[in-house]
Amino acid sequence: MATLDFKGKSIIQNYHMTVKYHEIVPQKAKSLTKAVSLDDNLIIHGDNLKALKALLPMYAGKVKCIYIDPPYNTGNESWAYNDNVNSPMMQEWLKEKVVDKDDLTRHDKWLCLMTPRLKLIRELMNDSGVILISIDDNEQHRLRSLLDEIFGEENFVANIVWEKIHSSKNDAKYFSENHEYLLVYAKKIEKICVNLLERTEEMNNRYSNPDDDSRGPWASGDLVANEVRKDGAYEVKSPSGKTFNVPSGKHWVYSQENMLTFIKENRIWFGKDDTAFPRLKRFLSEVQQGRKAGTIWLNEEVGHNQEAKREIRAIFSEKEAAVFTTPKPVRLINQVLKLFADKDDIVLDSFAGSGTTAHAVLSLNNEDHGNRKFILIECEDYADTITAERVRKAIKGIPKSPDESLKKSLGGSFSYFELGKPIEMEGILSGKSLPSYKELARYVFYTATGEEFNEKNIDEKKQFIGESKEYEVYLFYKPNIDTLKKTALTLERAEALGKPKTKRRLVFAPTKYMNNEQLAAHKIDFAQLPFEIYKFAE
Repeated sequence: MATLDFKGKSIIQNYHMTVKYHEIVPQKAKSLTKAVSLDDNLIIHGDNLKALKALLPMYAGKVKCIYIDPPYNTGNESWAYNDNVNSPMMQEWLKEKVVDKDDLTRHDKWLCLMTPRLKLIRELMNDSGVILISIDDNEQHRLRSLLDEIFGEENFVANIVWEKIHSSKNDAKYFSENHEYLLVYAKKIEKICVNLLERTEEMNNRYSNPDDDSRGPWASGDLVANEVRKDGAYEVKSPSGKTFNVPSGKHWVYSQENMLTFIKENRIWFGKDDTAFPRLKRFLSEVQQGRKAGTIWLNEEVGHNQEAKREIRAIFSEKEAAVFTTPKPVRLINQVLKLFADKDDIVLDSFAGSGTTAHAVLSLNNEDHGNRKFILIECEDYADTITAERVRKAIKGIPKSPDESLKKSLGGSFSYFELGKPIEMEGILSGKSLPSYKELARYVFYTATGEEFNEKNIDEKKQFIGESKEYEVYLFYKPNIDTLKKTALTLERAEALGKPKTKRRLVFAPTKYMNNEQLAAHKIDFAQLPFEIYKFAE
């Protein structure tokens, strides 16, 4: 496979592995929920690379649909490379305020920005997950090559063309740029399911019922195909006695036996007076109840940029709305969700911007009574005042809004978080001894669940360290190297935990001597102790 080369590639290739886990700090005052939790809809304010890494303990392998709208790198945007990579070249990049058209390394910087983020996104996806990325011609070809490397070219699904404007621009220098793209890749293409879209009124209007058939409306289809075939030419007699045969060089598409059966079942139409050339009756009730999405999405079906701007201006002031020069309409993201996100799936947007993805999730949940969950990440200072505020207003409704779609309350909730300080494993491994039980319990509980740890819940005798919304959490550990080497999760220890209750049990231990069937029977998810513990014990 051909590969893409760019400055910094060798340095950035595994950078995502070195990014430290960070705390995700709940902000009750900015949330709209009864109880702030990482199991809620989420809006996270902070660097999206660090935030994606911080989500791994709780969401690795769980996200079904990712939609992102990264900088298009047109040279006119106000983005800057800000990953603090230990490289002289990249340290120089950090000193530069913005990437503009005169920057000869702007494509290299953009690829260095995207690479680690896409790798972490892939870790968050479940096996049937998909990612859709909005992009234009500035980086589309480079992005596709990068996605081929990270996801595998065999996992390419589609290159969708979106008609982003409602009328051509006659003042364009060469051509009116009427479209953008949505690149679609799967984690494992053999596992994905692309849902059908609703049939249109135009499609259904092609069906009628001129003979009052009890099976309902139908449309007629051809019974003849090209080529001469053995037994493909025979006489067909209508109820009026008129006979028909195929024209020269053609054949009936059904055998004579099947044709007689169809005539008996009133599935062949000979016209109102039974003298017309026969055609097959295809009943609306028997056709596929949906339609395959195409790779060209017209603005009349999924909206355009001006529609998206109107949606934002209906919520915010002109000054606030002006921040977003190329917003996406709710209808566009709604179509993405209908195709790839079922009613209980998790949807991620790590370049959240104005919060359109969350708005679309809430809107579709309201429409089909779904329970989809969104995770938004936004690094800019407007994460609370615009991103989250739009979601608040969508949930509550805006009765005075001129936009009909915003008037109704969509319902729902979300928890707001700030990206906090790094979680330093080295910090609890300082000195000559292993960390105490309480220190390690605090670290593994938070990194695994993302929820607040309460040391009062520890029962060291039972190896119990706390309970999250999803798990009862246990830690098999003693701060002694010899004991550590002999400690394992065994069937005997699992049975000592007692009969499983409603929640699953997350058990941390140095190793396990239980097979998958035994773990499943005891509702146990096993997790090894952090790698640094073993390095310390060597």
